[in-house]
Amino acid sequence: MSSETDLIKLYSARILALAADIPHLDRLDSPDATAKKRAPLCGSTVTVDLTLENGRITGFGQDVKACALGQASASVVGQNIIGRNLKEVETARDQLKDMLISDQPAPKAPFSGLEVLIPAREFKNRHASILLCLEACLEAFKAASQKNCA
Repeated sequence: MSSETDLIKLYSARILALAADIPHLDRLDSPDATAKKRAPLCGSTVTVDLTLENGRITGFGQDVKACALGQASASVVGQNIIGRNLKEVETARDQLKDMLISDQPAPKAPFSGLEVLIPAREFKNRHASILLCLEACLEAFKAASQKNCA
């Protein structure tokens, strides 16, 4: 397959539609924690604001400056992140990483929509951008949990 065909396959209509419709793009006024993650290779960044209650995400805002793949990932995460606990977010991140790096299945529900990014397996330089939103969520979640315990 030519590299041009590979890129066309990678940037499917579904990925582009997700990238064009990212939920929760408004930052939170009073988050419990904020985390910003950057993919050094491509420069994509995602900043996440979270509020927590009883160990679950109750508020979520994000600022996404990423390629279409990072945007699509942030879109799926944004659609499903409210109500999740730390373990669920860690599991989603680990499953996404395994999907990309180890050819494992797509993450399970509620993050099963990330399967749209399976074609990105072949593009290792895009993996960090795809993982940004979940990585930022985990960092913010841990910071908020520590703050709430202090």
